[in-house]
Amino acid sequence: MNRIFILILIAAASLLLSNCGNKTETSEEGHGHEHGGHEEESTTTVSLTAEQIKSIQVELGTIEKKQLTATLKANGLLKVPNQNKAVVTSLLGGVVQTILTQPGNKVKKGQILATVTNMAFITMQEEYLSVSSQASLAESEFQRQRELKEGNAGALKNYQNAEAELKNLKIRQASLQKQLELVGVSTASLTSANIQSTINIKSPINGTVSNVWANIGSYADANTPVVEIVDNSQLHLDLTVYEKDLPKLQVGQTIHFTLTNNPGKEYDAVIYGISNSFEESSNAVAVHADVKGDKTGLIDGMSITASVSLESTTLDAVPTDAIVNYEGQDYIFIVTDKVAEDAHGEHGHDENEAGHKHEEGEATHEHEEGEASDDHSEETAHAEEGITFERIPVRKGTTDVGYSEITLLKDIPANSKVVVSGAFFVLAKMTNQGEGHAH
Repeated sequence: MNRIFILILIAAASLLLSNCGNKTETSEEGHGHEHGGHEEESTTTVSLTAEQIKSIQVELGTIEKKQLTATLKANGLLKVPNQNKAVVTSLLGGVVQTILTQPGNKVKKGQILATVTNMAFITMQEEYLSVSSQASLAESEFQRQRELKEGNAGALKNYQNAEAELKNLKIRQASLQKQLELVGVSTASLTSANIQSTINIKSPINGTVSNVWANIGSYADANTPVVEIVDNSQLHLDLTVYEKDLPKLQVGQTIHFTLTNNPGKEYDAVIYGISNSFEESSNAVAVHADVKGDKTGLIDGMSITASVSLESTTLDAVPTDAIVNYEGQDYIFIVTDKVAEDAHGEHGHDENEAGHKHEEGEATHEHEEGEASDDHSEETAHAEEGITFERIPVRKGTTDVGYSEITLLKDIPANSKVVVSGAFFVLAKMTNQGEGHAH
């Protein structure tokens, strides 16, 4: 009998221990599920105390109606018109005797850049002086034959021969004169005593020397480039604009541009022409604009990034500093009456812990409940001293004069207060506390 009674007690004890174990496991699973579920929630609100708000200098404003100028982005190149570039050659072939400039030098129109020497050049001057003397003599003979003809004292044939000779010499003289003037010789002052042995190669435009190809002693014929000059004062932009954006552009619009490799300084240009044909390599149209103002640092061939000012439009906007980006999405912060999620999560966590400890003993439960109640009171009072902010997703648009257009991706109450200064620090507070809570 005693034996049966002992077996019954052992079975009852085993059953009791099994129930307690299941209850404890169920309690732990429930607590873990609740905590895990809270970790998956996305934190969209945060509370800051009055002291924190003052410390990070949070300023509040509203979503305003602003007249912003929409812009069109485009890429392009700086170019110098062909009439402002010069490849200088020698009109007569010859040996380069002197080079009087080098790359980077500024030169003026008519300035001597180099000299070449050629025996044919000397011969040309000699021939001009000889033809001029013959023409002077022929002129005297023609006058004499005309007088004889008029007095019926001379033959008509002699008069005609004198006239023809004079015309031929005049033609040859004029031809040699033009050739010599092209190479820089003044025929009006040319005499046998001042025949030149060198030809001066002069600059045809004002500009800056970009290349010097000749060397002293080398032979430069009439087709050999000696010096290249570029006048950057007439720089213009060649922008590449695609078909869909073409209707937005018109002559007279202002362009702000920066150098692609040096975006620190901004320059201005004005559209003066739009091509009426597409580029061969792309479905794009060339837009031309004159560069205005200071052109220091601008060189033919530089790549630029341009912003074309379009029409002004009144849009919903906030100061650009009010917009923050987090994980690829733009946000603003507004003042909200919602309870900050970090405080709510911590409070719920304390209650779960208190409930869990209640299973261990009544005295412990009362102690933990008292602490949780005190913590909740402190958090409530703490929140009342500051402000709760809610993160609102937006789409950022046109930016101008320190303001950016926004499109709200979530409805907010009318006249909501927006964080216009210090938004970055509010985001940092939110993301830091979110990481701490998840941990």
